[in-house]
Amino acid sequence: MIRRTPRTHGEILAAAARRFAVTGYKGTSLQDIAREVGCSKAAVLYHFAGKEALLAELMAGPISVLCELDERISALTGAAAQRVAAEGFVDLAVRFRGEIALLRGEFPELLAQPAFAHIQRISERLIEAMTGPDGGQDARVAALVLLAGIAEGCGAFADIPDEELRPALLAVAQRVLVTAAPPPPRPTLDHQHQD
Repeated sequence: MIRRTPRTHGEILAAAARRFAVTGYKGTSLQDIAREVGCSKAAVLYHFAGKEALLAELMAGPISVLCELDERISALTGAAAQRVAAEGFVDLAVRFRGEIALLRGEFPELLAQPAFAHIQRISERLIEAMTGPDGGQDARVAALVLLAGIAEGCGAFADIPDEELRPALLAVAQRVLVTAAPPPPRPTLDHQHQD
């Protein structure tokens, strides 16, 4: 009989994180994880229903914070929504850069899995908050590239301390979002004069 212990559970989770970081989620099998822990595949399945369950537990922290961010921006509009969305996503990406790095290059495929379907909807709302209700295609593209770039940047710049990376990412976000924002309407001049 396999004993379910917190130590074994944690070891399997840590091994999964290491394997995902090296060979990617798609390139890692349950057998690879079991081999790294020194247990059987059945032992891994005793602790986790499958590879998706492992990933869901590894991503539980970032997903929880992302859901909280979604709640915060749902009550905001305009510049306030844009600011909170950008700052909140930068904070999340910096705080959980290790977890996000596990998924580099595999986000679209992973978002298609049922356990992560709500993340796609939250991403859409983040983009909408960053572009505003009148944001056109250019603003939407800029917001999407910004989100992807922030996530990628946090993994790529692992050697930069959080206290330096966060302001750098926020500065980039501000420049991108200001550039992508539609210009304010120009006042019209009434050239008709009455004599």
